[in-house]
Amino acid sequence: MSDTSDRAALLKGIRAWLVLFVVCLVLSGATAFPLVHELRWTEDALRALSVPEYLPGLMDWITRVRQGLDATDARYPFVLYGTDWLAFAHLVIAVAFLGPYRDPVRNIWVVEFGMIACAGVIPLALICGPVRGIPFWWTVIDMSFGVFGVIPLYVVRRKIKRLAGLEPKAAWAPAV
Repeated sequence: MSDTSDRAALLKGIRAWLVLFVVCLVLSGATAFPLVHELRWTEDALRALSVPEYLPGLMDWITRVRQGLDATDARYPFVLYGTDWLAFAHLVIAVAFLGPYRDPVRNIWVVEFGMIACAGVIPLALICGPVRGIPFWWTVIDMSFGVFGVIPLYVVRRKIKRLAGLEPKAAWAPAV
């Protein structure tokens, strides 16, 4: 395989993984906008699937969260504005990944930033989860976002390193 075809294959793989990561990030963020309605739909769907019979703890938690959101929405809807900003942050972070999509080698730092952010999910969940009364099993679910999020970024970073090795070094370019 020639360097040109190696570059093209690496670039295609990098872009495919980045698109997957960005789509997941956008979907994750977009779900923070309609939380009140989502929880109602989720609770209805779980009841229709007889989940309370098989996973009563999960059902109790979903019901409790839905009741909390309903009460907050009814009396203090401005509190939910914070989840709007959470959603917005996901969308803004997703836009940052256009850099590595366009020029992976120059923008590898964005991928590394994403990996650091994924790692940060774990201590945040372990510290804030208990402080906020989140069940441990839900904290594990939250931590999984960091674990599963780092996988495509790790693959992308490895591919970018390989791509950088194929490109001639400019005299002014910093070491990667």
